[in-house]
Amino acid sequence: MRLLWKLVILLPLISICAGDGLLSRPVFIQEPQDVIFPLDSSKSEIFLNCAANGYPLPQYRWKQNGTDIDFTMSYHYRLDGGSLAISSPHTDQDIGSYQCLATNPLGTILSRKAKLQFAYIEEFETKTRSTVSVREGQGVVLLCGPPPHVGVPDISWRRMDGSLLPGKAKYSKSKAILEIPNFQQEDEGFYECTAGNLRGRNIAKGQLVFYAPPEWEQKIQNTYLSIYDSLFWECKASGKPSPCYTWLKNGERLNSEERIRIENGTLIITMLNISDSGVYQCAAENKYQIIYANAELKVLASAPNFSKSPVKKLSVVQVGGDIAIECKPIAFPTAAISWKKGTESLRQSKRVLLIEDGSLKIYNVTRSDAGSYTCIATNQFGIAKSTGSLVVKERTVITTPPSKMEVTVGESIVLPCQVSHDPSIEVVFVWSFNGDIIDLKKGITHFERIGGESVGDLMIRNIQLNHSGKYMCTVQTTLEILSAVADIIVRGPPGPPEDVRVEHISSSTSQLSWKPGPDNNSPIQIFTIQTRTAFSLGWQAASTVPEVLNGKTYNATVVGLSPWVEYEFRVVAGNSIGIGEPSKPSELLRTKASVPVVAPTNINGGGGSRSELVITWESIPEELQNGEGFGYIVMFRPVGSTTWTKERVVSVESSRFIYRNESIIPLSPFEVKVGVYNNEGEGSFSTVSIVYSGEDEPQLAPRGTSVQSVSASEMEVSWNAIDWNRNTGRVLGYEVLYWTDDSKESMIGKIRVSGNVTVKNITGLKANTVYFASVRAYNTAGTGPSSAPVNVTTKKSPPSQPPANIAWKLTNSKLCLNWEHVKTMENESEVLGYKILYRQNRQSKTYILETNNTSAELLVPFEEDYLIEIRTVSDGGDGSSSEEIRIPKMSSLSSRGIQVLEPSIHFLSIVLVTFYCFAIQSLI
Repeated sequence: MRLLWKLVILLPLISICAGDGLLSRPVFIQEPQDVIFPLDSSKSEIFLNCAANGYPLPQYRWKQNGTDIDFTMSYHYRLDGGSLAISSPHTDQDIGSYQCLATNPLGTILSRKAKLQFAYIEEFETKTRSTVSVREGQGVVLLCGPPPHVGVPDISWRRMDGSLLPGKAKYSKSKAILEIPNFQQEDEGFYECTAGNLRGRNIAKGQLVFYAPPEWEQKIQNTYLSIYDSLFWECKASGKPSPCYTWLKNGERLNSEERIRIENGTLIITMLNISDSGVYQCAAENKYQIIYANAELKVLASAPNFSKSPVKKLSVVQVGGDIAIECKPIAFPTAAISWKKGTESLRQSKRVLLIEDGSLKIYNVTRSDAGSYTCIATNQFGIAKSTGSLVVKERTVITTPPSKMEVTVGESIVLPCQVSHDPSIEVVFVWSFNGDIIDLKKGITHFERIGGESVGDLMIRNIQLNHSGKYMCTVQTTLEILSAVADIIVRGPPGPPEDVRVEHISSSTSQLSWKPGPDNNSPIQIFTIQTRTAFSLGWQAASTVPEVLNGKTYNATVVGLSPWVEYEFRVVAGNSIGIGEPSKPSELLRTKASVPVVAPTNINGGGGSRSELVITWESIPEELQNGEGFGYIVMFRPVGSTTWTKERVVSVESSRFIYRNESIIPLSPFEVKVGVYNNEGEGSFSTVSIVYSGEDEPQLAPRGTSVQSVSASEMEVSWNAIDWNRNTGRVLGYEVLYWTDDSKESMIGKIRVSGNVTVKNITGLKANTVYFASVRAYNTAGTGPSSAPVNVTTKKSPPSQPPANIAWKLTNSKLCLNWEHVKTMENESEVLGYKILYRQNRQSKTYILETNNTSAELLVPFEEDYLIEIRTVSDGGDGSSSEEIRIPKMSSLSSRGIQVLEPSIHFLSIVLVTFYCFAIQSLI
């Protein structure tokens, strides 16, 4: 009964300590250290420091040589915080070991032992040495004589157990001193030094002993156990000699008894009770030092409590799933757990399992498992309950997962991902590509999410080759995560071939090799070789051997190349999808030279002066010249002759050759052909053409030249044809010269006519101006003598004023027009009549009616609007036209309420009433 009564009293305190976690045991932050105090020190006080953390703050006391210091009885001991101050220390009274104890409600800890020692020097021995005399300013040596020896000895070292000396050992210059840095346990043992010279040898032996103060290998840790539990603590320390262990509770030594068992570094306490709570220390000690490991033991006793860990208020699981509902009350000792569903106690079954930690696990959940579940916790101190609800929802299923697809680059596809799920559960779709999440919120190009709440389809627009890979649709709910994966293969035209090399090149062929590029998921079916020169328009397909290069062919011979031309080559691959990007061009290489094979074309000529034979041709372009030193060979002979004359033209760009010889008969025929050559030899010749030699200019002037004025801007020149022969010079045509009195030579007009034409109208002349004209014949050699000049004065200018004051009247299909007579100026031609030009609005054909009067009548069907204008006629030509008049069709007049049968007059200015009718003439 007394034990239970104590437990009941301590339960509130334990609850506060365990629940709020405010209390903490003492922990040293500073422990006393050994002190050597010189007696002749000017200080009159010694401090041994001690400080500890803990809550509540610890109280301090000290032990001297294992006995508590009574600060009320010792006048020269006092506490300074947790430190011990010793005033006016005495060697006989204060020497010894000191320990600090720090205490709060959770327990007491004992510090390490600190030694206090006093330092002093006793009087030197009074025995005197003999006097040494020395002169002022000289040096002196006070000898401390070594043992007698002759010569420097040889010194060696060894270990007496036969093992090697440590590799880290160092020696002085004479080897008289052996130094072993970082001395370890394996270095201990017996060492022997041998010194010898001519007089003999001597041996010295010594032992090195390793020692180490204790160091912790395993410390004890704070432990919180329930009442009636058992405590097992173990501490381990290394050291030499091996340390021995003692245990302390709240600073007092523990000994084995009924419930407490101590064996070296282990402490076992069975059937714990509240009184076992406290601060424990494990002390490890050898003859060099003592060290402490501290830990708190808290023995707890309480009724079950769900305040910190109640049963989850709402647990959600899907049909067919598993659910675990945890029940973890705070209880000391551990509570016995039972469960109820609603008001009925739960028993274990194949699907319902009560786990040792108190949790309830239900397998293969059904709809009937939904409801409230209560965990009941019981121990000897009380009982507690906590209730939560289990909600069962339908499973989420991917009904339409994405599937493997093979698509062509540039297409748009939809990857389906559709689910069925419980209506109350929110579904989130996440797509990833090759393991990386596609962030659709950032508006990534090509990717777009389509669909509604239960549809997470992914559209890929204008799909590219780099979109090949694994696509995973992940469906996330608060209860589960589902996923479906599909491989998408994007097929596209092949990538560019690589490493194009020219293996050999001749004058017309080149051997190429290459490596295929990526086939982009569609096998390569064909390769094509393309060439480019400085003379080609871009890249051109090349002829090859073999003619067709299948997808497994990686070398070929390009044929049909032009000699002595720099070429670049590239390779293009194709598959069932299309033609891919070309390879990088090969290096620029020139084909070898050869004899030119293309002959000049369009062999022509003729003309030139007397005694000349002019020969022309089309020059050969550079890409067909086939080598350096290119030129032309011109060969010719009179028709009927068997001997050819041969001339070389060295200029590459030449297209004309003139042969001069006084013996050449004018206008005589020659057979001509032109060939090519270069440094490799002569090439082909053109076919033979007939070219005539040069001729004399015409020797005769035309006769019967006359001229007459046609209008203010035009005159007509005529002449008689020349009856020519070879002696008088061939006539190919005539050249008309015309000028005015004030014309300079540069202002003389020239117009040529060919053949037997003997009349020419000259236009663009000035009005009312005297013009002179003459005519001369011409041929390839030039022009002959001119005829005697003739002259004529052009007519005055046509009237500049257009007809005005035009009035019109429309009755049925008859249109009557009237206008005012045009008066001319002195420098203008007289008005001879008028022209009426008219056409339908939607047609371009214009009709002309001529009259000598100032009125006219038109009989035309007015089914369309008519456009009419009037101009003057004179010797100088047609004058200015009036503005265009629009005559509306009859129906439009009727629609405006005008009496069609009643005559009506429409004035542009002044109305005249006299009308005439004239014939209609069509102007094409």
